Amino acid sequence: MMTRFLPLAGFVLLAILLGVGLKIADKKTEIPSPLIGRPVPDFNLPELDNAERVLGPMDFRGKPYLINFWASWCVTCIYEHPYITDLARSGRLRVVGLNFRDEPEDARDWLAQHGNPYDVVITDYDGRVSINFGVYAAPESFLIAPDGEVVYKQIGALTPDVIEEVILPMVLEMEQNKS
Repeated sequence: MMTRFLPLAGFVLLAILLGVGLKIADKKTEIPSPLIGRPVPDFNLPELDNAERVLGPMDFRGKPYLINFWASWCVTCIYEHPYITDLARSGRLRVVGLNFRDEPEDARDWLAQHGNPYDVVITDYDGRVSINFGVYAAPESFLIAPDGEVVYKQIGALTPDVIEEVILPMVLEMEQNKS
C-alpha cells in the first residue's frame, strides 16, 4: 500500500524543491564587475556610419559617459531604448552606443526604425571588446568617469529608476568633485 504513494511523495518533494529554487532565484542578485574602479578596457572600434573612423577610450575622456551595449537582435534593447533616448536628449550625460555582435546593416536599420539617441555608435562585430568588458548579453551599460575609470555596470535594461536613482546621482557627484 505504501508503494502506491511513493511516486506522489516524490512529486511533492520535487515540487517543493522547485518552489524553493524559484524563490531563491527570484531575489535580485547582482554579479559585481571586476572592472569597477579600474580603467575602461582598451579598444579601437570603427564607427558604425564611418568605418574609416576608429575610436577608443581616449576619444571619450574628459566628461563622464555611458557606454550602452545593444544589438538589433536584442528584444530587451527595444524596452530600454526610450529611456536611453530620454537620457541622451537631456544632455546630462554623453551616451555612446556599442553595437554588439551585429551585422552593420541590421544595426543601421534598427536605428532608422527606433531612432538613434547615441552621440556616436561604435561596432564590435566579433564581440572581442565585449568579452574584455565582461558583457554576457545585450543590453549592458557602463558608466565611465571623466578620467576613464569604470564606476558602474548595469546588467540588463536601463530603467528610469536606475537612471534617476543610480546613474545621474553618480554623474552629479563626479561633476561636484571636479569643481
